[in-house]
Amino acid sequence: MAWGQTSMVTFSFELFPPAKPEGIKNVVATAKTLSSFAPDMISITYGAGGTGRERSARLVAALHGNDFPPITAHITVAGQSKHDVIHQMEEWQQHGVKRFVALRGDMPNMKRPFTPHDDGFTSALDLITYLRLHHAEAIYAGAYPEGHPESPSLEAELDHLMAKQDAGATALITQYFFDINNFLRFRDKVVARGITIPLIPGVLPIGHFEKIQKFSASCGAHIPDQLKIRFAGLENDPEAMAMMGACVGYELCAQLAHEAVPSIHLYTLNRADISTTICRMFQGEPQ
Repeated sequence: MAWGQTSMVTFSFELFPPAKPEGIKNVVATAKTLSSFAPDMISITYGAGGTGRERSARLVAALHGNDFPPITAHITVAGQSKHDVIHQMEEWQQHGVKRFVALRGDMPNMKRPFTPHDDGFTSALDLITYLRLHHAEAIYAGAYPEGHPESPSLEAELDHLMAKQDAGATALITQYFFDINNFLRFRDKVVARGITIPLIPGVLPIGHFEKIQKFSASCGAHIPDQLKIRFAGLENDPEAMAMMGACVGYELCAQLAHEAVPSIHLYTLNRADISTTICRMFQGEPQ
Protein backbone atom coordinates (compact mmCIF):
# COMPACT_ATOMS: atom_id res chain seq x y z
CA MET A 1 0.00 0.00 0.00
CA ALA A 2 1.41 3.40 -0.96
CA TRP A 3 1.51 6.28 1.49
CA GLY A 4 -1.88 7.90 1.91
CA GLN A 5 -4.11 5.12 0.52
CA THR A 6 -6.21 4.28 3.56
CA SER A 7 -9.89 3.46 2.94
CA MET A 8 -12.16 6.51 2.51
CA VAL A 9 -9.85 9.02 4.18
CA THR A 10 -6.14 9.39 4.76
CA PHE A 11 -4.75 9.83 8.25
CA SER A 12 -1.77 11.60 9.74
CA PHE A 13 -0.53 11.22 13.32
CA GLU A 14 1.01 13.44 15.96
CA LEU A 15 3.57 12.10 18.43
CA PHE A 16 5.46 13.90 21.18
CA PRO A 17 9.00 13.28 22.45
CA PRO A 18 9.18 11.29 25.69
CA ALA A 19 10.49 12.92 28.86
CA LYS A 20 13.24 10.31 29.29
CA PRO A 21 15.66 9.13 26.58
CA GLU A 22 14.86 5.48 27.28
CA GLY A 23 11.25 6.16 26.25
CA ILE A 24 12.23 6.88 22.65
CA LYS A 25 12.17 3.20 21.64
CA ASN A 26 8.52 3.01 22.74
CA VAL A 27 7.58 6.05 20.65
CA VAL A 28 9.49 4.66 17.66
CA ALA A 29 7.56 1.40 18.08
CA THR A 30 4.31 3.39 18.12
CA ALA A 31 5.40 5.19 14.95
CA LYS A 32 6.08 1.85 13.26
CA THR A 33 2.65 0.54 14.22
CA LEU A 34 0.90 3.66 12.93
CA SER A 35 2.96 3.66 9.74
CA SER A 36 1.21 0.45 8.67
CA PHE A 37 -1.86 2.59 7.97
CA ALA A 38 -0.05 4.58 5.28
CA PRO A 39 -0.36 8.02 6.88
CA ASP A 40 0.19 11.24 5.00
CA MET A 41 2.80 12.15 7.60
CA ILE A 42 3.84 11.80 11.22
CA SER A 43 4.36 15.07 13.08
CA ILE A 44 6.63 15.50 16.08
CA THR A 45 5.79 18.17 18.64
CA TYR A 46 8.36 20.64 19.85
CA GLY A 47 9.09 21.89 23.32
CA ALA A 48 10.61 25.36 23.51
CA GLY A 49 13.65 25.65 25.72
CA GLY A 50 16.79 23.56 25.98
CA THR A 51 15.46 20.23 27.28
CA GLY A 52 12.33 20.40 25.10
CA ARG A 53 14.37 20.97 21.97
CA GLU A 54 16.77 18.19 22.89
CA ARG A 55 13.94 15.69 23.36
CA SER A 56 12.42 16.58 20.00
CA ALA A 57 15.83 16.35 18.33
CA ARG A 58 16.44 12.87 19.77
CA LEU A 59 13.10 11.57 18.53
CA VAL A 60 13.46 13.05 15.04
CA ALA A 61 16.96 11.56 14.80
CA ALA A 62 15.63 8.15 15.89
CA LEU A 63 12.97 8.24 13.17
CA HIS A 64 15.29 9.54 10.44
CA GLY A 65 16.44 7.02 7.86
CA ASN A 66 13.86 4.36 8.73
CA ASP A 67 10.92 3.27 6.64
CA PHE A 68 8.53 5.91 7.91
CA PRO A 69 6.20 8.27 6.05
CA PRO A 70 7.35 11.91 5.87
CA ILE A 71 8.35 13.27 9.28
CA THR A 72 7.00 16.74 9.98
CA ALA A 73 8.57 18.80 12.76
CA HIS A 74 6.75 21.37 14.85
CA ILE A 75 8.42 24.74 15.37
CA THR A 76 7.17 27.38 17.81
CA VAL A 77 8.46 30.91 18.26
CA ALA A 78 7.25 31.76 21.78
CA GLY A 79 10.02 32.49 24.25
CA GLN A 80 12.85 31.94 21.78
CA SER A 81 15.25 34.06 19.78
CA LYS A 82 15.33 33.89 16.01
CA HIS A 83 18.75 32.32 16.28
CA ASP A 84 17.41 29.45 18.41
CA VAL A 85 14.48 28.79 16.09
CA ILE A 86 16.60 28.89 12.93
CA HIS A 87 19.20 26.63 14.52
CA GLN A 88 16.48 24.11 15.33
CA MET A 89 15.05 24.26 11.81
CA GLU A 90 18.51 23.64 10.34
CA GLU A 91 18.99 20.67 12.66
CA TRP A 92 15.67 19.20 11.52
CA GLN A 93 16.76 19.63 7.90
CA GLN A 94 19.98 17.71 8.60
CA HIS A 95 17.74 14.80 9.59
CA GLY A 96 15.89 15.01 6.28
CA VAL A 97 12.90 17.01 7.55
CA LYS A 98 11.37 19.15 4.83
CA ARG A 99 7.90 19.66 6.30
CA PHE A 100 7.07 21.85 9.28
CA VAL A 101 4.15 22.77 11.53
CA ALA A 102 4.64 26.50 12.14
CA LEU A 103 3.09 27.69 15.40
CA ARG A 104 3.32 30.75 17.59
CA GLY A 105 3.17 28.69 20.78
CA ASP A 106 2.09 29.75 24.24
CA MET A 107 3.81 31.91 26.80
CA PRO A 108 5.18 30.21 29.94
CA ASN A 109 2.33 29.21 32.28
CA MET A 110 -0.15 30.13 29.51
CA LYS A 111 0.38 33.82 30.28
CA ARG A 112 -1.61 36.18 28.04
CA PRO A 113 -1.45 38.26 25.97
CA PHE A 114 1.40 36.89 23.89
CA THR A 115 4.61 38.91 23.96
CA PRO A 116 7.26 38.14 21.32
CA HIS A 117 10.86 37.50 22.33
CA ASP A 118 12.95 40.66 22.01
CA ASP A 119 15.12 38.98 19.37
CA GLY A 120 12.55 36.52 18.05
CA PHE A 121 10.00 36.02 15.33
CA THR A 122 6.98 38.20 16.01
CA SER A 123 4.33 35.60 15.17
CA ALA A 124 3.53 32.41 13.29
CA LEU A 125 3.14 34.56 10.16
CA ASP A 126 6.73 35.69 10.48
CA LEU A 127 7.88 32.09 10.86
CA ILE A 128 5.77 30.87 7.92
CA THR A 129 7.33 33.50 5.67
CA TYR A 130 10.82 32.45 6.75
CA LEU A 131 10.10 28.76 6.13
CA ARG A 132 8.68 29.52 2.68
CA LEU A 133 11.83 31.42 1.74
CA HIS A 134 14.08 28.65 3.03
CA HIS A 135 12.91 25.67 1.02
CA ALA A 136 10.27 24.08 3.22
CA GLU A 137 8.46 21.42 1.23
CA ALA A 138 5.21 21.86 3.18
CA ILE A 139 4.13 24.30 5.89
CA TYR A 140 1.20 23.44 8.15
CA ALA A 141 -0.40 26.16 10.26
CA GLY A 142 -2.96 26.05 13.06
CA ALA A 143 -6.70 26.78 12.91
CA TYR A 144 -9.34 26.86 15.65
CA PRO A 145 -12.89 25.74 14.79
CA GLU A 146 -14.21 27.03 18.14
CA GLY A 147 -12.06 30.16 18.16
CA HIS A 148 -8.59 30.84 19.49
CA PRO A 149 -8.74 31.93 23.16
CA GLU A 150 -7.04 35.23 22.26
CA SER A 151 -8.95 35.99 19.07
CA PRO A 152 -11.11 39.14 19.28
CA SER A 153 -13.64 37.88 16.73
CA LEU A 154 -14.33 35.23 14.11
CA GLU A 155 -13.68 37.75 11.34
CA ALA A 156 -10.29 38.60 12.81
CA GLU A 157 -9.49 34.91 13.00
CA LEU A 158 -10.46 34.33 9.38
CA ASP A 159 -8.34 37.30 8.35
CA HIS A 160 -5.43 35.75 10.23
CA LEU A 161 -5.91 32.42 8.43
CA MET A 162 -5.94 34.23 5.09
CA ALA A 163 -2.71 35.94 6.10
CA LYS A 164 -1.18 32.54 6.88
CA GLN A 165 -2.15 31.32 3.42
CA ASP A 166 -0.69 34.45 1.83
CA ALA A 167 2.52 34.04 3.84
CA GLY A 168 3.06 30.55 2.43
CA ALA A 169 1.17 28.01 4.55
CA THR A 170 0.26 24.99 2.43
CA ALA A 171 -2.38 23.50 4.77
CA LEU A 172 -4.18 24.16 8.04
CA ILE A 173 -4.54 21.63 10.88
CA THR A 174 -7.29 22.37 13.36
CA GLN A 175 -7.39 22.21 17.11
CA TYR A 176 -9.31 19.12 18.19
CA PHE A 177 -13.08 19.28 18.64
CA PHE A 178 -15.81 16.84 19.68
CA ASP A 179 -18.86 18.28 17.89
CA ILE A 180 -18.63 17.92 14.12
CA ASN A 181 -21.05 20.79 13.60
CA ASN A 182 -18.49 23.20 15.02
CA PHE A 183 -16.01 22.04 12.38
CA LEU A 184 -18.51 22.11 9.52
CA ARG A 185 -19.65 25.66 10.31
CA PHE A 186 -16.03 26.72 10.54
CA ARG A 187 -15.17 25.02 7.24
CA ASP A 188 -18.01 26.86 5.50
CA LYS A 189 -16.72 30.19 6.78
CA VAL A 190 -13.14 29.37 5.78
CA VAL A 191 -14.25 28.53 2.24
CA ALA A 192 -16.47 31.63 2.03
CA ARG A 193 -13.51 33.77 3.08
CA GLY A 194 -11.58 32.55 0.04
CA ILE A 195 -9.08 30.33 1.85
CA THR A 196 -8.24 27.53 -0.56
CA ILE A 197 -5.48 25.53 1.15
CA PRO A 198 -6.57 22.21 2.73
CA LEU A 199 -8.29 22.38 6.12
CA ILE A 200 -7.37 19.19 7.99
CA PRO A 201 -9.51 18.41 11.05
CA GLY A 202 -7.65 17.39 14.19
CA VAL A 203 -9.21 14.55 16.19
CA LEU A 204 -8.13 13.61 19.70
CA PRO A 205 -8.76 9.94 20.60
CA ILE A 206 -9.67 9.94 24.29
CA GLY A 207 -7.69 7.67 26.56
CA HIS A 208 -8.11 9.55 29.85
CA PHE A 209 -11.29 11.61 29.98
CA GLU A 210 -10.54 13.60 33.13
CA LYS A 211 -7.23 14.86 31.73
CA ILE A 212 -8.91 15.82 28.46
CA GLN A 213 -11.55 17.77 30.37
CA LYS A 214 -8.92 19.81 32.18
CA PHE A 215 -6.90 20.53 29.06
CA SER A 216 -9.99 21.39 27.01
CA ALA A 217 -10.99 24.02 29.55
CA SER A 218 -7.72 25.87 28.94
CA CYS A 219 -7.75 25.68 25.15
CA GLY A 220 -11.44 26.36 24.54
CA ALA A 221 -12.50 22.96 23.17
CA HIS A 222 -16.14 22.33 24.11
CA ILE A 223 -17.05 18.91 25.50
CA PRO A 224 -20.71 18.02 24.78
CA ASP A 225 -22.82 16.73 27.66
CA GLN A 226 -23.49 13.52 25.75
CA LEU A 227 -19.77 12.80 25.69
CA LYS A 228 -19.56 13.29 29.45
CA ILE A 229 -22.39 10.79 29.92
CA ARG A 230 -20.65 8.17 27.77
CA PHE A 231 -17.45 8.35 29.82
CA ALA A 232 -19.12 8.61 33.23
CA GLY A 233 -18.13 5.79 35.58
CA LEU A 234 -15.14 4.62 33.53
CA GLU A 235 -12.53 6.44 35.62
CA ASN A 236 -11.21 3.25 37.22
CA ASP A 237 -11.48 1.01 34.17
CA PRO A 238 -8.69 1.95 31.71
CA GLU A 239 -9.60 -0.80 29.25
CA ALA A 240 -13.24 0.30 29.05
CA MET A 241 -12.08 3.93 28.82
CA ALA A 242 -9.87 3.07 25.83
CA MET A 243 -12.67 1.12 24.14
CA MET A 244 -15.05 4.04 24.55
CA GLY A 245 -12.35 6.41 23.31
CA ALA A 246 -11.92 4.32 20.17
CA CYS A 247 -15.69 4.23 19.57
CA VAL A 248 -16.09 7.98 20.01
CA GLY A 249 -13.04 8.71 17.88
CA TYR A 250 -14.20 6.44 15.08
CA GLU A 251 -17.70 7.92 15.11
CA LEU A 252 -16.29 11.44 14.69
CA CYS A 253 -13.90 10.34 11.93
CA ALA A 254 -16.72 8.49 10.15
CA GLN A 255 -18.89 11.61 10.30
CA LEU A 256 -16.05 13.65 8.82
CA ALA A 257 -15.57 11.12 6.05
CA HIS A 258 -19.31 11.29 5.30
CA GLU A 259 -18.90 15.06 4.93
CA ALA A 260 -16.23 14.51 2.25
CA VAL A 261 -13.26 15.32 4.47
CA PRO A 262 -10.29 13.69 2.72
CA SER A 263 -7.67 13.84 5.52
CA ILE A 264 -7.77 13.61 9.32
CA HIS A 265 -4.98 14.33 11.80
CA LEU A 266 -5.02 12.17 14.95
CA TYR A 267 -3.49 13.57 18.14
CA THR A 268 -2.37 10.19 19.41
CA LEU A 269 -0.83 11.22 22.76
CA ASN A 270 1.72 8.50 21.95
CA ARG A 271 -0.88 5.74 22.26
CA ALA A 272 -1.01 3.35 19.32
CA ASP A 273 -3.96 1.28 20.56
CA ILE A 274 -6.85 3.73 20.18
CA SER A 275 -5.65 5.25 16.91
CA THR A 276 -4.96 1.77 15.55
CA THR A 277 -8.50 0.68 16.35
CA ILE A 278 -9.95 3.73 14.60
CA CYS A 279 -7.87 3.10 11.47
CA ARG A 280 -8.65 -0.62 11.42
CA MET A 281 -12.37 0.14 11.51
CA PHE A 282 -11.93 2.28 8.40
CA GLN A 283 -10.03 -0.49 6.64
CA GLY A 284 -12.99 -2.81 7.15
CA GLU A 285 -15.46 -0.47 5.42
CA PRO A 286 -16.44 -0.86 1.76
CA GLN A 287 -14.67 1.42 -0.70
